[in-house]
Amino acid sequence: SVYDGEIHHGRLYPNLDTLVEKGLLEKGELDQRTNSYSITRRGKRELEARRDWEQEYLGDEFLD
Repeated sequence: SVYDGEIHHGRLYPNLDTLVEKGLLEKGELDQRTNSYSITRRGKRELEARRDWEQEYLGDEFLD
């Protein structure tokens, strides 16, 4: 898989912030040191649209 291995925080948090800016995630705070992220309705719609596109153009083999 492309995503195997360690997650680099230097790339993770800027990417999460970009998703927040685009309205796909909401950023909250668990405590003073820990943020929480949750998907928005728009984020869910975008994921569903991507899944539909993959199904239509790439077929079942890709999704397994």
